[in-house]
Amino acid sequence: MRNILVTGSSHGIGAGCAVAFARDEGANIGICGNKDAAGAEAVARECEKFGVKTKVYLGDVGTHDFCKATMEDFISTFGKIDVLVNNAGGALKIPGGPKGEFKDMPMDYWDSQIALNLNSAAYLSRYAVADMVEKKTEGRIVNVSSVHGQVTWVHRRMLPYSAGKAGLNMFTRALGVEVAKYGIRVNCVAPGLIYTKIMSRYSEADVRGFNHKIPVGRGGTVEEIVPMIQFLADVEKTRFIVGQVICVDGGQSCDGSIESMNFNIEG
Repeated sequence: MRNILVTGSSHGIGAGCAVAFARDEGANIGICGNKDAAGAEAVARECEKFGVKTKVYLGDVGTHDFCKATMEDFISTFGKIDVLVNNAGGALKIPGGPKGEFKDMPMDYWDSQIALNLNSAAYLSRYAVADMVEKKTEGRIVNVSSVHGQVTWVHRRMLPYSAGKAGLNMFTRALGVEVAKYGIRVNCVAPGLIYTKIMSRYSEADVRGFNHKIPVGRGGTVEEIVPMIQFLADVEKTRFIVGQVICVDGGQSCDGSIESMNFNIEG
């Protein structure tokens, strides 16, 4: 029985991953969220229907102290960590000037975006790798990036988010190479537009516009992302896969369609 910690798992892709790991392989699950305590508890109860143990961690993964305490408690509770899914992340409207431009941006917003989208993965991976090496665990770390780590979306004011996710992509490659000798594999999934509850903030016209710009004609679902994360967490199937960033995006990153999504959307 493996022990798996999934960040950003109180809803969306992270929640889907947590439940899938519990259902499909009977793994013990650590659910890590921030503001949605009710959502995290609901995911834990859903996982427990499959006879697994769970534990909920609530706090800011962008802070080192929380990440260190969470990993230490997870390892103490379950004995070791087999899989870490660094799924936490997100982008908000850039505060400052009326157009949300970089020149007007408070630097504490930059710091918060890099902390959430890049530092959190580094903090948690640091302690996960140490445990995997010590216990000779053929561990798996799966980072969840974004197509915005390869091409930004100017009108959505994605600059800090894009920089953080691009950093996460390179972190995946660099750490993957370093720890390969220990039997540990680090890889990354880069989703495109995925329909989660956050989409409720957009109008039907916006959604139609998104769909029109995506080569397959629609956004993706959580169920279309989770299998790739499960694949990259599989020990046998990934022995020869090291430091890869795999886009699951309906073709967005292939034809530059993100660049032409010129909606002035806040989120």
